[in-house]
Parts: sequence; structure tokens; C-alpha cells
Amino acid sequence: MEAPSELLPLSGDDTKATINKNINLQKKSCNRTSKNNPVYNFLKNNALTFMTVLGVFTGIVVGLTLRHSRAERWNEREIMYINYLGELFLRMLKSLILPLIIASLISAIGSLDLSLSGKIGARAIVYYMTTTVSAVILGIILVSIIKPGSAQESLEQTGVDDSRPTLTTDTLMDLVRNMFPPNLVAACISQTRTILIDPKNLTIGNDLNQWKIKQEESPGMNVLGLVVFATVLGITLGKMKNEGKPLLNFFECMSTAMMIITNWVIWLSPAGVLFLVASKVIEMKSFQVILGQLGMYFMTVLIGLFFHGFVVLPIIFFIMTKKNPLVYLINMTQAVAMAFGTSSSSATLPVAINCLETRNGIDPRVAKFVMPIGATINMDGTALYEAVAAIFIAQVRGKVLSFGNIAAISITATAASIGAAGIPQAGLVTMVMVLDTVGLPSTDVTLIIAIDWLLDRFRTAINVIGDSLGAGIVNHMSKDELDAMPHYTAQMQNNTERHHSTSI
Repeated sequence: MEAPSELLPLSGDDTKATINKNINLQKKSCNRTSKNNPVYNFLKNNALTFMTVLGVFTGIVVGLTLRHSRAERWNEREIMYINYLGELFLRMLKSLILPLIIASLISAIGSLDLSLSGKIGARAIVYYMTTTVSAVILGIILVSIIKPGSAQESLEQTGVDDSRPTLTTDTLMDLVRNMFPPNLVAACISQTRTILIDPKNLTIGNDLNQWKIKQEESPGMNVLGLVVFATVLGITLGKMKNEGKPLLNFFECMSTAMMIITNWVIWLSPAGVLFLVASKVIEMKSFQVILGQLGMYFMTVLIGLFFHGFVVLPIIFFIMTKKNPLVYLINMTQAVAMAFGTSSSSATLPVAINCLETRNGIDPRVAKFVMPIGATINMDGTALYEAVAAIFIAQVRGKVLSFGNIAAISITATAASIGAAGIPQAGLVTMVMVLDTVGLPSTDVTLIIAIDWLLDRFRTAINVIGDSLGAGIVNHMSKDELDAMPHYTAQMQNNTERHHSTSI
């Protein structure tokens, strides 16, 4: 290696001092050389992504090793100990969801021109509906061609049936009710659902329309209601202009603070994901169930998810933006790995926004506007899975579906995916609604419960991919309008740079 040209010449009395200066100059020269090295920069910028993906695979290996390390099954308490660090990490992520969604939406919408925020929202909704419907259609085509249920001689119902009698109309009405929570504080911890109570003189087999109706608050954050409120408040602050600036500045500051905290938390993701995945691998009952009775169903859903996530969505992205979707998806690897590990699109939201802003260069206003809404209503993977599952169960039961039945499944699966919460295995809850559409008993959900936990991870990853590509499309289509707002763009760019420097 050649000595740097700026090395100082040696002299008599100050030889030691000169040598030290030369050493420092050599170190600086090496640092400059390494920083200009593309391989070094790539590894440095993607270190956390590599560690997160490694955490997923290490978790699988650790889980399989511990699972076969002894003859007897691991008991519930032992699994809890293994899952403990993963549980703590998931709790940290979930604690960020509420302030991040509220602050991000309000600051993003409030900073935009009202006409622009309407255009961005309309573009996002059109994209969400298009991809969700295409996912449902793809799922129906695959399950109708492969016919995984026709090959099943019999399936045992597994798990505990905790389903409840319900009507599709009640589920749809609950969806709209939750958009307008009467108490915003209560919406942070619960959401409304309709339950049917069997009168003493009737039996379960009777018409559910004759059952008594009762509404109750079920545990779980009402994200849809909070998103609606945050959207309205953001529009209001934007309309108030200078009068609303103090409150808007507060939410902008909170949004920046939450992203910085998120960057701290996600450095724990490799260890957290490792223990979450390992505990699930140990907990599952048998690989034979996945590869045996439910093998064809499992493969049908996986083929649909991967084709939709890595063929259909990237093609849409390329057509709309003329950009390489592969590079875009590689930059989202950390968020996708997080989605697989946590099985929650809501918990992945902070990481996904961070990847969009710092790696894909998405305007922070678009990322913070589109992603929270997408995590709430855009569930491509869930829609595909529910369409496949409903037809699979009908095939197992020998029920012939008419074109009208299939059309009803399409519409209901789309609506159910919108109403599904961004939490682990929320699709099982809305699955009851889809089964009711084709006249199948809600107890048939238990036929697929044995492998739902694993499919849930794959479909959550596809949900996050769909949201992320949607943010890129909306950002590209809104670029001219966003560039017309130079002052705030520069301010948000400074915030993004601060986020990135904090993460490094």
C-alpha cells in the first residue's frame, strides 16, 4: 500500500511527534478508502437487514434443534421461557403503534395541500382495492385448478373452537361502526363487535336472524377508528393553516421522536425475531400435519402468496413507475423479515416506514400517510388466504359452489380482509364471515387451524410487500405535486436524514 502523499517528513527533535502524526494520517487515509469501498458501504448499510434475516433462519434451526433434543414434548412453561425475549421485543414494537400512527398521519396530512392529500388518498385506495381484488381472483383460480380439498379423505378438527355465531351483515356493520368510535380513549384498547345470544326456546340450528343482538367491546386496538380520526384532524389542521401550525408542529415533533425511538428498538430485532420463531417451531404439534393431510392446501396458499407478492405486485410497480422492483424489494428485506418474525403488519409498521424513507427514498409525507392506512385496510395476503380457505373447506365437505357462491366469496373475502386487524392470526376471526357466505358452519375454521400460524407469517409478509410497493407507486405519481412544496419537503428531508443518522 502506498503511503499517503500528505505524510510529513521526519526531522531530528520532533521525530516521535511526527511519527504519531503520520500514523493518524494513515488511519484517516484508510478510513477514507474504506468509506469509498462499495462493498464496505453495502455491508454497513445493510448490516441490520442481514442480522434480521439471519435471526429468522437461526430461530428455525434453534427451534428444530431444541424440538428434537429430547423425546418428550416441551411444556407450555418451557416454551414461555424461550419466547420471553421475543415477547418483550414484540411488546416494545406494539407500544409504538398508537403514537406512531396518530402522529404520522396527522403530520403527513396536515402538511399537505388539501387537494393533494385527497389525490394521494384516492391513488392509495385505488391501488389497495385493485391489488386486493386481484389477490382474491388469483386465490380462487388456483384453488379451483389444484382442488386441494378434493384429495382429502377426511380431516380431523383440531384446536379449540372459540368461534361465535355471526352474520355477514353484522360483521360489515361492525366494520363501519368501528370507523366512528364514540370514545377515542376506549378505541385505544377495544373495538365494538356484535354477538348473538341464543334464546332459551331456540336451538343453534335455528335461524340466526331470530337470535337476540348484543354489542360488546372486545379487547384490541380499534386501529380503523383511530386512522379515521387522525385523517380528519390532519385535514382540519391543514385547513386552519397558521392557526393550526402549533398543534401540527407538535405532531411533527412527536412523529420524528417516534421514528428515532423505533430505530433504537429495531436494533433488537435480530434477537427478538430469533426467539419468536424458535418458540413457534418448538410449539407446533407435527410436521406430518403440514406435509400430510393439509399439504396440498398449504402449497396452494403458498403458491398464490408468492406469485402475487413477487410477480403480480412487482409487475404493477414496474408498469406504474418504470423502476426496477427487485432493488426496491431488496431494500425492504428488513421489514419483510420483521413481518415474518412477528406475524403482525401493525408491529412491522415502524420498520417499514423507516426502510421506505431511508433506503427507497420515499417522501416521508407519503410514507407516513400511505403506510398506516395500508396496514389497516390493505391485506392482500389475507384476502387470498381467506378465498382459498373457504373454497378448500367447501371441497373437503363435498359442497359444490355455484358461480354466485364464488362471486360472493370474492366480495366477502375482500371486505373481510379490510376488516382484519393487523395482529397475529386475525384472519381466523374474519374467516367465520366468509364461511357464512357459502353456508358452511363456523366450526370448520378448526380444520385449518393447525397450520394457520405458519401461513399467517407468510401472508403478513405479503401484506407488507403490498403496502410498501403501493407507497412507491403513490410517491411516483405524486412527485410533481410534492416537488411544488419545496419548503416543507426540505424540512421533512432533514428529518429523514436525522432518522438515518440515528439508525447508523
